[in-house]
Amino acid sequence: MNLAESLEKLWSSTGIANFILPADPELSGIEQFLHMFGSPVMLLLCLFLLWLGIKKQYEPLLLIPIAFGGFLSNIPVAGIANPDGFLGIIYEAGIHQGIFPLIIFMGVGAMTDFGPLIANPKTALLGGAAQFGIFGALLLALCVFGFTLPQSGAIGIIGGADGPTSIYVTSKLAPELLGAIAVAAYSYMALVPVIQPPIMKALTTKEEREIQMEQLRTVTKREKIVFPLVVLSLCVIFLPDACPLIGALTFGNLCKECGVVERLSDTMQNALINIVTIFLGLSVGSKLSAEQFLTTQTLFILVLGITAFALATAGGVLFAKAMNFFIKLDNKLTGKNTPLINPLIGSAGVSAVPMAARVANKVGMEANPQNFLLMHAMGPNVAGVIGSGVAAGILLALCG
Repeated sequence: MNLAESLEKLWSSTGIANFILPADPELSGIEQFLHMFGSPVMLLLCLFLLWLGIKKQYEPLLLIPIAFGGFLSNIPVAGIANPDGFLGIIYEAGIHQGIFPLIIFMGVGAMTDFGPLIANPKTALLGGAAQFGIFGALLLALCVFGFTLPQSGAIGIIGGADGPTSIYVTSKLAPELLGAIAVAAYSYMALVPVIQPPIMKALTTKEEREIQMEQLRTVTKREKIVFPLVVLSLCVIFLPDACPLIGALTFGNLCKECGVVERLSDTMQNALINIVTIFLGLSVGSKLSAEQFLTTQTLFILVLGITAFALATAGGVLFAKAMNFFIKLDNKLTGKNTPLINPLIGSAGVSAVPMAARVANKVGMEANPQNFLLMHAMGPNVAGVIGSGVAAGILLALCG
């Protein structure tokens, strides 16, 4: 090999020579542009996601690792996201096998207080109603946008506003869509304070938003210990496909509430979930390569994702209004004085804990400064976590 050939080989191995690909005669228009300039476009997009995570603090714990993983996966020649590359190996071990989302669910369980749900069990219905967004988006993806049934199920789970669940379901049903679905799920979770209030206000009157709710009763330690066991037992009986997620969640919660394994609970809440969050974000980012992300499918997924989230919010609020209708009817027929539910807490049925509950409380206080809804909203909020796990099990059984 002469000097000229050696220099040419050296040049062809540089990033500069591979950032822009040669034109493909079979492509034209936007497809040709994305083919040639896909990597630079994705690098800029990943820098934008980093800016959102650092400057705007939108879900920074996951958005920053996802964005950085996406940056690494779009570096030409290096092959970092290839099956034998650094990110490819992490993806195969943690995402493809479904381990990382389960460990994160374990940590979520260890950090979650199910007391508000136990104190007011009927709020579990609001958490269930909010899952309407998942199945509404599934039908839209399947019937309108032409996605396959497994892909539609993976897209629909975005409506649960639960990043780990979205990743777990997508890795099982449609791994080719993982990058777009993960970015959509975490972006919309971060935008809860922006997306939800207009929907909540549009569906409620000022009088409804001013409804004050009674203080919740005190929940005993025994109830908190028994609750995760009951939830898991019901899951075993009725929906075994949901047991990996629900089992991880209830195990973490049991360790928190039993009071005799503080070290385990502390590890799950801190060190373990932090380590896995790093690897989860980086490996999800590895699926943000230009050829996988810059497609019309990605645009459809982003549209369907926000539709699912809006439907979930609306479903919770409207179901709370329906519950109030029957409470009023029962009070009128029986002479009871059962207190009404503030419909705003229905919006917290999505599983973005505790952000959705805080948004419900904020909107309630705007209508009535004495309206403290946070603990009441935590009931449907934690029910939404369980609901998204159950919905994931249904989707895996239905679409898998």
